[in-house]
Amino acid sequence: MVIVADESVDFSLVNSLRKAGYDVTAIIETSPGINDQQVLSIANKVNALLITEDKDFGELTFRLRLNHCGVLLIRLSDLPRLLFVNE
Repeated sequence: MVIVADESVDFSLVNSLRKAGYDVTAIIETSPGINDQQVLSIANKVNALLITEDKDFGELTFRLRLNHCGVLLIRLSDLPRLLFVNE
């Protein structure tokens, strides 16, 4: 599975997914500061699931009906970040 992680995703989750064998493109590494439509476009180009903590992608995909290969909205603010660190 190919995954694009939006800038809003905690990088420890990106690292954990990579360690688990997933192909993860992290926007913070490749294209920091781009807008949400550009992030969605990158995910579409590689047929990737987009993982984000940004609810604005709901606006783009549901209300504006922009194409996507899947958007996973996560809310991890209440969980300790150490949960995602594989030691």
